[in-house]
Amino acid sequence: MTTPFPFTAVVGQDDLRLALLLNAVSPAVGGVLVRGEKGTAKSTAVRALSALLPEVAVVPGCRFSCDPAAPDPSCPDGPHEPGPGTSRASRMVELPVGASEDRLVGALDIERALAEGVKAFEPGLLADAHRGILYVDEVNLLHDHLVDLLLDAAAMGASYVEREGVSVRHASKFLLVGTMNPEEGELRPQLLDRFGLTVEVAASREPDQRVEVVRRRLAYDDDPAGFAARWAAEEAAVRQRIVAARELLPSVRLGDGALRQIAATCAAFEVDGMRADIVMARTATALAAWARRTDVLAEDVRQAALLALPHRRRRNPFDAPGLDEDKLDETLEEFSGSGDSGDDDEPDPDGPGGGGQPPSEGPEQGDGGSGARPEEGEGGEPQTGGAGSGEQSAVRASEPFRTKVLSVPGLGDGAAGRRSRARTEHGRTTGARRPQGALTKLHLAATVQAAAPHQRARGRSGRGLVVRRDDLRQATREGREGNLVLFVVDASGSMAARQRMSAVKGAVLSLLLDAYQRRDKVGLVTFRGTAGEVALPPTSSVDAAAARLETLPTGGRTPLAAGLLRAHEVLRVERLRDPARRALVVVVTDGRATGGPEPVALAGRAARLFAAEGVASVVVDCESGPVRLGLAGQLAGELGGTAVTLDELRADSIAGLVKDVQRRAA
Repeated sequence: MTTPFPFTAVVGQDDLRLALLLNAVSPAVGGVLVRGEKGTAKSTAVRALSALLPEVAVVPGCRFSCDPAAPDPSCPDGPHEPGPGTSRASRMVELPVGASEDRLVGALDIERALAEGVKAFEPGLLADAHRGILYVDEVNLLHDHLVDLLLDAAAMGASYVEREGVSVRHASKFLLVGTMNPEEGELRPQLLDRFGLTVEVAASREPDQRVEVVRRRLAYDDDPAGFAARWAAEEAAVRQRIVAARELLPSVRLGDGALRQIAATCAAFEVDGMRADIVMARTATALAAWARRTDVLAEDVRQAALLALPHRRRRNPFDAPGLDEDKLDETLEEFSGSGDSGDDDEPDPDGPGGGGQPPSEGPEQGDGGSGARPEEGEGGEPQTGGAGSGEQSAVRASEPFRTKVLSVPGLGDGAAGRRSRARTEHGRTTGARRPQGALTKLHLAATVQAAAPHQRARGRSGRGLVVRRDDLRQATREGREGNLVLFVVDASGSMAARQRMSAVKGAVLSLLLDAYQRRDKVGLVTFRGTAGEVALPPTSSVDAAAARLETLPTGGRTPLAAGLLRAHEVLRVERLRDPARRALVVVVTDGRATGGPEPVALAGRAARLFAAEGVASVVVDCESGPVRLGLAGQLAGELGGTAVTLDELRADSIAGLVKDVQRRAA
């Protein structure tokens, strides 16, 4: 077995280590979501935590880790007779992003269930993780149907497996820990709220601390066992402290004053629901126990807020997570008078800010988490550099609005999502076929129909149906897929009027928000001056697309053909990477084409490439003024798509746009 990197040897990352330790002290806190750039020890710290958790007592031979003191009465391996249990180390189970549903919840032998009435069940990862840690790396890339199963198990503390009326239930209570890089896309709000705490991590900008990180990593890679042995004393001390904090936890007093501060803080930051209040209360209690105290202080409430609220106050995916600490301090101060901790209560040296934080090696880690922002000029508008001819500074987008769905016509086979029709593992049943590989969704009627003619030849004598593997039929289902929405945005001088460009950016931002909700990949191509540019390669991060859009400058000629050809190349490369994902091209332009020889004819030829390949497209017509040339409509005809004005994009009439796209493709 590979020797894990010691938890206490992780350099810096105090918030991350504290959040993990608080969950070790009180699993009821609800897990941790770790957000940050790649290479910041997210996975290393999570994997190291499992070695610090106390052992658990289990019923001997139970595949579902039943507690001998209170075995699950519905355990598939039960019922269990009272008796002494055995101890084993706490498990950390990793859920791969590409795991199947059966791998997560378990598999039921349908053939034996139909023919013999036997519930032959093979446990999945949810059973393995019971009373341990379920770790999901890149949790934001997890498929929607797996997210739904995780939500159900986290809410009910149990996993249900059902196949055509045959069901199995088992307990599944686990500590959910996820890591993600926000550049690769955000998390569904429902799953985001299930994580008790969230932590933002970034690499230190302090040279001394970076040197220490490299030194320890090289030492570990050279001799993992020897490196772990050098940290064994520190690991044992933290392990003993976790056990002591668990024993102290029931004695910690959460007074009315602390409860009022918690409620006031959640109300002040306008978080949805009551889960935040409960998580803050549990976190503050765990902080007190970790600091070896039996009273919750204001410092505990403040630290709990910093860990439990940032991911709950976001209203849309473009909001940066975080908390206004000045506002937090004002709220805590306002409600401190009603507390029962008193001014004489001094923070314990081991409390938050002292021992409440895990021991830190090396210099204090720098912030490093705030990305560089464009410098702002007069009027608060970001200024951009560059020597483009006639270039103007970027303007802010107008307020986004709700759009109706734009879908790709036909039936696809892409990744699960919420935009276009597709053949999927989930959705309404449309037919049956012979299974290719493992059977996942049984079509009962088709299976019985296939087996029925052979009953006499198979010597059927009783009431049961004699079913062979060749009789089994897989249900074919139709659901929704996510698409690649590729925005091709005109940033030339003809689009440069501030009010006009602000409206254009607002429209694109609205479509980006829609793409986030429908689990699409997005890309951004812009064109101005003499060339088209890939501002953002296809990605799952609409945040990144919104950021590039915000700083987009305008000016120069309108190389429409160059922009279309660059978009065509992006689609060609993306088809090689992900051939099943269909594309929807959204061209945002007034339709003008200038610069170079025969710019209009060249743009028409470029547009016809999309039409020849059957790429679904929509042209958002940005032409304004009393006299309209109708160039965007002509472009839409060349693309084989449809055109819609900015005003129509806002109106209910956009519902007819989907029908227009489908009618043209028919």
